[in-house]
Amino acid sequence: MRHVVVISTGGTIASRWQGDGYAAEAAGQEVLAAGAVPEGVDVRVVDLFTVNSSRLTTDHQLRLLHTVHDVLADPAVDGVVVTHGTDTLEESAFFLDLFHADRRPVVFTGAQKPLDAPDGDAAGNLYDALLTAATGRDIGAVIVFAGQVYAARGTVKQHTVDPHAFGTPDGLPLGRVEFGRVTWGRRRPRPAPLPMPEPGAVPPRVDILTHHSDGDTVLFEASLAAGARGVVVVGTGAGNANPQVAEAVRKATANGVLVAVSTRVAAGAVAPLYTGGGAVDLVAAGGLLAGTLRPGQARIAVLAALLARPVTASTIDGTDGTERADGTDAADAAATLRDILEAAPQALPASELYLVDGVGK
Repeated sequence: MRHVVVISTGGTIASRWQGDGYAAEAAGQEVLAAGAVPEGVDVRVVDLFTVNSSRLTTDHQLRLLHTVHDVLADPAVDGVVVTHGTDTLEESAFFLDLFHADRRPVVFTGAQKPLDAPDGDAAGNLYDALLTAATGRDIGAVIVFAGQVYAARGTVKQHTVDPHAFGTPDGLPLGRVEFGRVTWGRRRPRPAPLPMPEPGAVPPRVDILTHHSDGDTVLFEASLAAGARGVVVVGTGAGNANPQVAEAVRKATANGVLVAVSTRVAAGAVAPLYTGGGAVDLVAAGGLLAGTLRPGQARIAVLAALLARPVTASTIDGTDGTERADGTDAADAAATLRDILEAAPQALPASELYLVDGVGK
């Protein structure tokens, strides 16, 4: 008998009609009862919170991280399933993956249709997730959806309502679930986990700012004034902005603020190709390129680096009137962020499995 713990957090998989829209309200046991449990799997449910995932905060994600850690302290547990809303599932999954130091898997799943929908996808996704959690090893945190198993890193929600909601724009799934078994492709080794944040850690503010035609630094400066310790610049193309933004990045990084550069384009890596405020200048200003991470996960990378290597602001005023972070702290956090961003994706662009039968295409 395999033992799996389901941690329920809400989302569409726990939602019912409220008269003017859907909202998460069902307990984890109700979600579990909506479908079948794989043979030979024993399930225990933990109701952590019940929210629509668009309302999720870093405090929620820290509670989830520590709950998973506590659950896995029991050697009798073979794996964990987290039922989660799809809106921010990719962020929570990547967050946990960065800190996950256990061979046993943490499997995220959810649904695109509410719990009481006659043609819903909740039961199938949960069954597949339970099977993956019971049998997978050394895969970290993964996302199981519509019969596919995706590495947390790089997986994004690609469609607002379609049941096949998730995908990896720059890679392929780790495996697939069908006929009561999980078939795996070839995988890269996982990077070393980050040190766990202390219980009660105060999460730093990390903002996402998107560049566009006529883009300026008003929102960037407002973010810093609000106390942001990290900023993700979502550039155009391969990670481009303009000279004003590049100068704002230079000032921010000089004050110990972490800046990552992502792109608003759906697929492909950011790259230092252009000057004139492009990625070449953003990197010279101290920005770190996010590779193939889309904005939401790039923010999680910055957040995780700051939680793993806390940065404290000193009382020394910068030349622009802002507080500078302690230089040693900021350097440690920046080095950690660089390691996160430069880590190889767990899933290969093409594995033996996919070359054979075209899975994931």
